[in-house]
Amino acid sequence: MYRQNPNITLPENPDTIIWKYLDLSKFLDLLLYQKMFMSRSDKFEDQYEGTFSEPTFEDIKKIAENNPKFLHYYKSHRENVVISSWHANEYESFAMWQIFTKNNEGLAIQSTIGRLKEALALEKHFEQYIGEVHYIDYKKEYIPFDDAFFPFLFKRKSFQYEKEIRIISDVTSQKLSINDGLKINVDINKLIETIYIHPKSENWYKKLVTELVAKLGFDFKIEKSDLESDILI
Repeated sequence: MYRQNPNITLPENPDTIIWKYLDLSKFLDLLLYQKMFMSRSDKFEDQYEGTFSEPTFEDIKKIAENNPKFLHYYKSHRENVVISSWHANEYESFAMWQIFTKNNEGLAIQSTIGRLKEALALEKHFEQYIGEVHYIDYKKEYIPFDDAFFPFLFKRKSFQYEKEIRIISDVTSQKLSINDGLKINVDINKLIETIYIHPKSENWYKKLVTELVAKLGFDFKIEKSDLESDILI
């Protein structure tokens, strides 16, 4: 279920458009099991996930001198936080297609922040928080640590192109042993507004996706990306 945290910032407009770019196998897994995968925070490629900027770390080290458990908590906490990443953008992103779809058979889910909140209502075991990521200079800027979620809502400026909106869940209290991540229940019909097919895909691929979606009992709007449409000249 979605919980609001007053310390976490999020665009106020519930109609803010968000995207998730993924390959067909992950998409079918989402539809078949109606569960969203959330990755363990320390399994992301970016080794800085869930860590602190240099100015913040200096403060933490001072506190940890008399309280070693303080620093250990932040290191171990990364293993208990899971994340689902979304891209906030009014339009499709050429960069996102390139990065998150490995071939011409990927697709993109278009949703909104409002839809995302509603879709998460099905999950009764894990609480989810939604927040926007802030991009800072990790050598100069400070990350506050008065909220346990803050380390997961900041990234280096090199990742600004991601315009990331995150679903974050802390499962520490569940005392689970998480490998790569976990799956949470979602209302698929509320989550997905439109499905966009990879701009470089063939017509047969759109037909295949359309038929698969229908056989699984869904009737989402399915569009071919127009990033590769014919030029008008």
